[in-house]
Amino acid sequence: MRNNLMAGAATVAAAAGVNPAPTILVFDSGLGGLTVLEQVRRARPDAAYVYAADDAAFPYGRLAEATLIDRVLAVMDRLVAVHRPDLVVIACNTASTLVLPALRQRFAIPFVGVVPPIKPAAEATRTRRISLLATPGTVARAYTHELIETYAGACDVTLVGAPNLAGFAEAELAGAPVDDARLAAEIAPCFIIGAEGRRTDVVCLACTHYPLLLPRFQALAPWPVLWIDPAPAIARRVTQLLGTVQRSAQDASGSVLGAFTGGAGLTNALRTSLAVRGLTAVDVEAMPLSVQ
Repeated sequence: MRNNLMAGAATVAAAAGVNPAPTILVFDSGLGGLTVLEQVRRARPDAAYVYAADDAAFPYGRLAEATLIDRVLAVMDRLVAVHRPDLVVIACNTASTLVLPALRQRFAIPFVGVVPPIKPAAEATRTRRISLLATPGTVARAYTHELIETYAGACDVTLVGAPNLAGFAEAELAGAPVDDARLAAEIAPCFIIGAEGRRTDVVCLACTHYPLLLPRFQALAPWPVLWIDPAPAIARRVTQLLGTVQRSAQDASGSVLGAFTGGAGLTNALRTSLAVRGLTAVDVEAMPLSVQ
């Protein structure tokens, strides 16, 4: 049975008990969740934000499912205890498709997850040929295949498991972009021309890292397509759960607290990139992968 990854706790309603200045925790294995953070901050500029990256365990796709569930629960135990968020966004497709039910059972706060944007892609395509660009783990998940069966049964869907793109996005932010040829090779399988001449016209970005590379994807694509980023839908869901900005609320969006579990990649160049995105204070709350 498919879980609704966009749903929050059942007890939370936008019309009840709205906190005019909530604390929102955005969580990812690395830096991809920054694309979600940007959209959520636009929707709730009054909120206080914590961006948590479990970089000690990055990338999540290499972990066995049981290990990943235990890891996310352990890290979230600490994050919730320290930061006391009013809402948590799991800005990671791999974690969302696997760990959300356990998180919602453990914590009495709403969790919002990331859904591969199959439904909007199926609604937007004119050629009925779409591609899903994701990590190999997300491509293999039963949840992803159920989404396709439910919402894109009338479409030809190409699943592209890109093993390197998340790392390329991290390198881009750290000031060490990969060359065009390597990037083009990762996205090339998305572009299909069928025997009848129908070309791919929509590509779903099913990893939150990928929008960090979107300008380069657009430049390297063999023809124009619609690239669908799930982040705006996540921001809308957060607003549904917490309500719109209260008129009396103060804008608290000037800075974001960053919390990393490893910190090995926090070079000066990366810290500068993070500061540009609002993470002016970055702490390392060390939690090696062996700690469960």
